[in-house]
Amino acid sequence: MIDKTHALPVTRQAELLGISRGTVYYEPVGTGERDLALMAAMDDIHMKLPFYGVRRIRGELLDCGFHVGRGHVATLMRKMGIEALYPKRRL
Repeated sequence: MIDKTHALPVTRQAELLGISRGTVYYEPVGTGERDLALMAAMDDIHMKLPFYGVRRIRGELLDCGFHVGRGHVATLMRKMGIEALYPKRRL
């Protein structure tokens, strides 16, 4: 949408599109190798034990040799779209 070689400045092009100039130059960072390995291990654990939550999955990861915090496990679970299966309210 934005052509950096066009005669119209990038600032003006971004302004016309209604986006900030910083988003024009932003390049997203990919997922690291360590996180991919963690996510694969978490997926295996979740497939075997779908009722495990963040704390228990973290414990399993520690047993597998991964040193990871509970917050990072929660972040990766949200990113992967997995959650523990348990009876929710009004079921």
